[in-house]
Amino acid sequence: MGLFKRIFGKGDAEQDKRVNNEVEQIKSGQITKIYPILKPGDWVGIQAGALKQTLLGTQEQPELVVAFGYDAPTNFVFLMPNDLEGKDPGQVLTSAYENLEAIESPFEFIGSLANQALAASGNDFSSEKILCQSHMLKAHKLLQAEELLVSIPRRTCMTIISRQADRDSLAKFAAIHNYTWQDDSYGNAPIINALFIVKDGLISGVISLDK
Repeated sequence: MGLFKRIFGKGDAEQDKRVNNEVEQIKSGQITKIYPILKPGDWVGIQAGALKQTLLGTQEQPELVVAFGYDAPTNFVFLMPNDLEGKDPGQVLTSAYENLEAIESPFEFIGSLANQALAASGNDFSSEKILCQSHMLKAHKLLQAEELLVSIPRRTCMTIISRQADRDSLAKFAAIHNYTWQDDSYGNAPIINALFIVKDGLISGVISLDK
């Protein structure tokens, strides 16, 4: 399998050399942990046949998917169907989510929103922590909120506010989301221009902000 299909990106000869080395480390068992990775519906890996779960949209027209990949030092090496040969697919997925669960992503109150919102950003998998019920339950408790609005516009980013917050705070929260969605200065890959509704620690709906 070509390297392009493994990392779904293009690079120079030096980058290809690093990727090839990391693929060999995976084959030899030096790199073993697989993680869920959120990707937008237009991600090139979908057309390449990468393993995925459709989170929003349909199989034919996905809006947001969960891909799975090895967290190598300089790249994510994504799983293809033949990577599951000789393995239990269910166990692979279970292990991936357990690996995500084990990652720490501490919450901080956002001072500019009068401590009525939380940030849990900066980690490679901060955005993916929306898939961890235990993580989201902590946010419910900290904000004393039955329903949450969660923003994960780009990788490594997560901000959260109570859905019942006052109108001014919700407007400021939406503005932070929009700024982050538009800001590519850090090179964080975009995920989705939407706010997730979370109840009991689980995603219960989504509010698209594209229109």
